Amino acid sequence: MPSIRDVARLAGVSHQTVSRVLNEHPSIREETKQRVLDAIRQLDYRPNQAARALVTSKLNLIGILSATVGEFGPTASIAAIEEAAREEGYSVTTLNLPDTSPEAIGGAVRQLLREQVDGIVVLAPQVRVFHVLRGMAIGVPFVSLQTASGALEESVAPDQLEGARMATRHLIELGHVDILHLSGPQDWIEADSRMRGYLQALRDADLPTIPPIRGDWTADFGHYAGLELARRQDFSAVFAANDLMAIGLMHGFRDAGLDVPRDVSIVGFDDIPVAAHVWPPLTTVHIDFADLGRRAIARLLASLRGEAPSAEEPPAPALVVRDSAAPRR
Repeated sequence: MPSIRDVARLAGVSHQTVSRVLNEHPSIREETKQRVLDAIRQLDYRPNQAARALVTSKLNLIGILSATVGEFGPTASIAAIEEAAREEGYSVTTLNLPDTSPEAIGGAVRQLLREQVDGIVVLAPQVRVFHVLRGMAIGVPFVSLQTASGALEESVAPDQLEGARMATRHLIELGHVDILHLSGPQDWIEADSRMRGYLQALRDADLPTIPPIRGDWTADFGHYAGLELARRQDFSAVFAANDLMAIGLMHGFRDAGLDVPRDVSIVGFDDIPVAAHVWPPLTTVHIDFADLGRRAIARLLASLRGEAPSAEEPPAPALVVRDSAAPRR
């Protein structure tokens, strides 16, 4: 691995000058700084973070507080956060919450602070998490990838309510009148936003509402719901709050002898990679979770530098039309 002295030799400066460039010392001339940066790129030099921390008292460490283990969206966002943080010279440590009790949340935040993180990204989908964070003196900047009534202002979040409206409107435009909603768990921000979007779309179209069914995000629950719902004749379409439940739902309907979309239309949410490859390919709402992760890091680093956050809006949801929804017979 190249050392700081290798960089100094290539740039034609002392190793102390390289160190000043790495630590953003204000007295370095721009021409000298550029030569050092060019040498760093040419040699692919990686500063020793532990050694830098002894000098600067900074570990350049971002903490991720996650209560969404296994969920596609947060997993994609975390991967993007890690990549974007590395590009800015930061390492990432991720702490997964075993549960979202106030004690567990407080303990997790204190653990990240003991690790001397410079900032925290919160991927916790329950409203109660934000209530706990509001009452804590965290002392470092943080940003959330969720937003809801009672959540924090420091959020970078997609308009999930509008995404759910788009999904429901698509079924309405296909002529469906009795549209059922398979929602996510109670107290989850995404579940609440997507259910409100569904209800708003029905109200806007002056259509009757059917009490939503609370699910748990899993394909297993979707399969069970499909078997049970197949006994009913009071709906012709279902908007599922995520793709896994939608895929399980299609499986359950098929096992019960119903054809999708001839007998019942289905729309999901998230656009997970497998959604395009199930049968029939799933119509769903696409969210760019990776872009959300990159925007979260940009907002957090702006806060660390004392800069105003970008006013750029998060990416809008997009309806991806495939074959699981058809005109009402």
